[in-house]
Amino acid sequence: MRYLGIDLGSKRIGLALGDAKGLVTPLKVLTAGASMERNAHLVLEVADEYGADEIVIGLPLNMDDTEGPQARPSRQLAEAIHQLGGPPVHLHDERLSSHAADARLRERDLTRGQKKTRQDALAAQCILQSFVEHKNESTT
Repeated sequence: MRYLGIDLGSKRIGLALGDAKGLVTPLKVLTAGASMERNAHLVLEVADEYGADEIVIGLPLNMDDTEGPQARPSRQLAEAIHQLGGPPVHLHDERLSSHAADARLRERDLTRGQKKTRQDALAAQCILQSFVEHKNESTT
């Protein structure tokens, strides 16, 4: 089983690729399109290119488990992918994924621009890693 993880932002879409065994790597960052349908097409192209069986989209939740303001675009992307006949989509709690990505980037000797372009893919990696770990825990 191959998964495509997504960290959706208003300007960029971070992507990560992983498998059911828990091997998850940052993949790339796409420039967000003008519409959610365009974003869905971009994501589906990558999913097809890398043979992703399922897609995992980060769902922004607040610390009190309510949905944050970015939850709506995440749900819209999931629906657009579904409408286009894409693979199954899972929404997964992305709380603190950007903070975890930032912490990883601080450990590396990168310029500010390099960090900015990699942060979204690392956040997608964190989201997908959490999803796979949660899924594996619930099946054992």
